[in-house]
Order: sequence, then C-alpha cells, then structure tokens
Amino acid sequence: MSVRLEIDGHVARVTIDRPEVLNAVDAATDTALEAIWRKLETDADIRAVVLTGAGERAFCVGADMKNVSKSGLEYWAGGNPNGFGGISLRSTLDIPVIARVNGHALGGGFEMMLGCDIVVAAEEASFGLPEPRVGRLPLDGGMVLLQRQVAFRQAMGMLLTGRRLRAAEAQAMGLVNEVIPRAGLDAAVDRWLAEVLACAPLSLRAIKQSVRRTAHLTAQEAQTQRLPAVMACLDSRDGEEGVAAFREKRAPVWTGS
Repeated sequence: MSVRLEIDGHVARVTIDRPEVLNAVDAATDTALEAIWRKLETDADIRAVVLTGAGERAFCVGADMKNVSKSGLEYWAGGNPNGFGGISLRSTLDIPVIARVNGHALGGGFEMMLGCDIVVAAEEASFGLPEPRVGRLPLDGGMVLLQRQVAFRQAMGMLLTGRRLRAAEAQAMGLVNEVIPRAGLDAAVDRWLAEVLACAPLSLRAIKQSVRRTAHLTAQEAQTQRLPAVMACLDSRDGEEGVAAFREKRAPVWTGS
C-alpha cells in the first residue's frame, strides 16, 4: 500500500509510504488518502490524527512528476476540491491533525502541511513551493492558504521565488509550532498528542469547525454561526463532566458525548 493507516486508541496515524520517491503522491496514493480522510471523518472515536511520510528524507515532495499525464489546465479543471492529498483544503475533517514533518515538505507536500493544524518538524526539514520553477502553479492551496497563514511579504517571498525554507526559518515565520532534533521528533509529537487528548474531544471538534468554516466572515458574523459541532459541544455530557472534574480536583473522563 502507498499509504498506511494505523489506529491506536483514539489516535490515527496516516503515513505516506513511498520513501523511494520521497513520498511523492501519484494517482493511487491520492485516491488512498482521500479514502482515509473520508473514513476518519465518520469515526467519532478518533480524537487526533498524525500525518507523516515514511523514511527520514521527506514528509512529501508533492506530485509524482514521473506520472504527470495532464496539462496544467486539465489538472486545475479536474482537481480535488479538498486539495492536495485530500487534506490541504479540506473543511469537513473536524479532528485535530498534527503534521510530523520528518524531511522535505515541498509543493503539494507543503500544501498538505498547510492543511494541518499543528506542525512539528525535524531540524533537517525543508519547506517550499517550487512550482513556478517548473512552469506550474501551487493550485492545491499554496496560493490561497500561505497568504492567510503568514505575513504578506513572507508569503510573496516564497511564492514568487520558489525558494526553500529551513525548519528554523519556517518556525520564525509561524508555519511550524516546534522544531526538534530528529532523535526527539516522535517524543515531541507524542507530547503534543497528549495535550490534545487531555482536552474534551467535542470541544476540539467545535473549535476546529468554527475556525475552519468561518475564516471568511467577520468576527461578529462568525460568532453568530450555529455550527453543528458547536451545538453538540454546548449540549454535551462532557461539558458537565469537565466542570465536575474541575470542582472535584480530578482529571476529567471524556466520553465524546
């Protein structure tokens, strides 16, 4: 399989498993990723996802250029509305997604990272959108997401040159939450996971749904939205459990209901 899905308790780990081509995504891999995200969207037991690439050289370097069979226009016309790998522009996955960036995150791989919520990167990781250097465009989120996540000059500096960033520079720009030596990468991801899992799952779904689905609105307009996950959280047993646990000075036991 070109993609591995491993579920342990409330955590799903999604690994692009094509290290021989730096985890480049071909048509079969893209189809497999889309199927995985659809499965996770309907699994109420999953409370966090970790996305990574196999091996130590790359998270994902984007599309497999050896298997390009469409013109740029054909690709754009038939593109996945959920973005590269089914995740960069996805608005229906309300579970927190942590990107474990173990190496190069380039092109579509960088776009996938932009679609995640928390990013933990190895010191050797690199980031970039090299599409203009090969006459293409970062169509799957690069042009529309980057400018919304970092300052304008920083976004344009990347988009108009195709240059790569090292992990420390990406962190300084606000693209990465934590940069860690490779030996500590998994421990750092597990630490972030533990903090996510300490929170009520319905609260996290509501927060992510609100952030992702109202970014185009004013703050006042966003505040008035009656989003499904927000309503479910406000009317949940976990909401009562959290208050009770605080009063009783104990750790809450979340049921996701």
